[in-house]
Amino acid sequence: MRAMILAAGRGVRMRPLTDRLPKPMLAVAGRPLIDYQLTALARAGVDTVVVNVAWLSTKLVHYLGDGARWGIEIRISDEGESALETGGGIQRALPLLGADSFWVVNGDIWSDFPLQDLPTEPTALAHLILVDNPPHHPHGDFALLGDRVVEPPCTRRLTFAGIGCYRRELFDRACAGAFRLAPLLRQAAARGQVSAAHYRGRWRDAGTPERLASLDAELRASRPGRR
Repeated sequence: MRAMILAAGRGVRMRPLTDRLPKPMLAVAGRPLIDYQLTALARAGVDTVVVNVAWLSTKLVHYLGDGARWGIEIRISDEGESALETGGGIQRALPLLGADSFWVVNGDIWSDFPLQDLPTEPTALAHLILVDNPPHHPHGDFALLGDRVVEPPCTRRLTFAGIGCYRRELFDRACAGAFRLAPLLRQAAARGQVSAAHYRGRWRDAGTPERLASLDAELRASRPGRR
């Protein structure tokens, strides 16, 4: 199984922290965010991880190395000076991902979701992990009916966790260049081709300095042996 970590974004909302470090290298509880993701992917049996880079790419590439410290192979998808956003970044990396289906994880999240529970061959074009809406995103992203993503008002929206499994065919209709993943998913969902699962465990979006600090405090407080 192969996977991708989306790590190329500028991280404007994280400034000034991201003026000197790429967002996935920001630390929580003494470890870069991307270290948690790589560790979880390796534990789930992934042997090759593609990481897309753009902003401060040299620092991230140097930190990642060849992936040996995680027991995986890391491949770099360099997007140059301007990131291609979520959809364009995945499309650009398809030759490196190789397989018909692959996992993708956002580079600015933390979760205890067991990645091995993701399908290796989804029956739909995409399979998403959805979570309860956090306070900063109360209206959510996608509605879930059974195991299919549908359009409201038939049910309430949940938040996309930034964790999913995709088939290459999802990107067949997309034009090369920068574009977001969400509109592509909504188009596929309208055709009944996106499945999902509701995860009720721990998940955090570390997209602002305040949320990063909150996650840092939470993980430090939950360390084994801490009183």
